[in-house]
Amino acid sequence: MAEGPPRETAAAGGPPLLEARGVTRVLPGIVPTTLVHDVDLIIGANELVAITGPSGSGKSSLLYLLGLLDLPTAGEVLIRGQATAAMSEEERAHTRLATLGFVFQFHFLLPEFSVLANVTLPMRALGALPPKAMRDRAMELLGALGLADHAGKRPDQLSGGQRQRVAVARALANDPPLVLADEPTGSLDSQASEQVFEILRDLVRARGKTVIAVTHDLEIARRMDRRIALMDGAVVGDTIRETS
Repeated sequence: MAEGPPRETAAAGGPPLLEARGVTRVLPGIVPTTLVHDVDLIIGANELVAITGPSGSGKSSLLYLLGLLDLPTAGEVLIRGQATAAMSEEERAHTRLATLGFVFQFHFLLPEFSVLANVTLPMRALGALPPKAMRDRAMELLGALGLADHAGKRPDQLSGGQRQRVAVARALANDPPLVLADEPTGSLDSQASEQVFEILRDLVRARGKTVIAVTHDLEIARRMDRRIALMDGAVVGDTIRETS
């Protein structure tokens, strides 16, 4: 597969794709629990980023904040320079649909819908394309992921790896610049895990996306371009993989 466009950073002009400024998330209670503490991050286009850390370190909590699925107690998440905390829920929902794609450890495909219908759901929610264009877009994505022959099946007729590939197709339905993945290989065997990793890497190399993936798999994390390490909700490392 051909290499994607050159990596874009904030210094290249214009705001970064994603920025966290002092992001903190505290769960209220008799004894408040800090999930994420004072995180500052800048993530540009065409990055393949792993978020790592021990269980309970805040990896998924940070991903949900970056993906606008949760709101910070303090600080701000910016998407292409646009502050999001003060948005209405409708504005945040539109930003998620138009800018972000999500892949989770458990695919969350709707069991009563066909594979094709599951992939068109984000497009129907955004409402930017007519029905035929949505179907054509979904079939193009399924074909690129080797699933065109399974478009009419229900999710329970697929293997775990195939279901996760459908979830990737659904995440790409609205052509978002940023894909967020929460343990996308966590429930898969080694062969299916490798296939999903290669797909995520190709999203960056060939399609020009940015992928941020929470993973406990250190071997996969080492193969990603950038690794952000968390401990007790705080960033304790941010390293770029050296390439020969």
